[in-house]
Amino acid sequence: MPRHQRILLKLSGEVLAGGAGFGLDRARVRELAAEVAEVARRGAQAGIVLGGGNFIRGLSEAAREMDRVTADHMGMLATVINALAFQDALEKEGVPTRLMTAIEMRQVAEPYIRRRAIRHLEKGRVVLFAAGTSNPYFSTDTAAVLRALEIKAEILAKGTRVDGVYDKDPLKHPDAVLFRQISYDEVLARGLGIMDATAVAMCRDNRLPVLVFNLNVPGNILRVAEGEPAGTLIHQAGPPAGL
Repeated sequence: MPRHQRILLKLSGEVLAGGAGFGLDRARVRELAAEVAEVARRGAQAGIVLGGGNFIRGLSEAAREMDRVTADHMGMLATVINALAFQDALEKEGVPTRLMTAIEMRQVAEPYIRRRAIRHLEKGRVVLFAAGTSNPYFSTDTAAVLRALEIKAEILAKGTRVDGVYDKDPLKHPDAVLFRQISYDEVLARGLGIMDATAVAMCRDNRLPVLVFNLNVPGNILRVAEGEPAGTLIHQAGPPAGL
C-alpha cells in the first residue's frame, strides 16, 4: 500500500521529449505511463499535471515577439497535447483515466470541476489536469499547486531532469550541492529556480509538502508514492510532520 494515498504528480514536459529535446518520444511516454500505472495499481489516487516545455521551448523564439497572453495560451494548449498522449499511454496500460481541462474543449476532454475530479480519483481513475489554470501569467507549477490543494493531495511530487533542489543549476555547475530537505522560505530567499516563487509561496501558505525528484531515474515515481527517499523535500522549517 503506498504511503501517500492521494498524490499530485507534476511532470516536466521536457522529459517527455526524451533525447530529442522537442516533441514527444513515444517510448519515453510509455515508460513514464507504466510507472504511473503501477502506482495506481497499488492503490494510490493520482492526479497529474504535465508541463508543455517540450513544445513551447521549441517555439520560444517565435513566442518572444508575441503578445504574452497569446504565448501563454499556446503553452496551455501544449499541455493538452501532452496530456492526451499520456492518457493514451496510461489506458494502454489498462488504467482508467479522465482528462480535465481548465479551458473548455468538450470534444477533447471534460471541463475541470473540482468535485467531479475528486470523485474520479475516489473511483480509482488517474486524472490528468491540462491547460494550466486557464489564466496567462501563471506557470504550470502554480497550476499543479492549485490542483493539489483543491483535490486535497497529501503531497505534490515534481518530476524534473535533475535529482532534486540544488544551490545552483547542476546542469551548468558540476560543483552544485544537493539539498535533501529545505524550507519554503529558504527556497524563496535563495532564489532557487526549481519552482516559481508564486507556486512556492502557495505551498508554504497552505503547508503543502513538495518532493522534487528525477524523472529520468527508473522507478522514482513509485518510490515517491511509497514514501521512500528520492530527491529533495520542501516543507516548513523544522521536522516535516507525517512524512
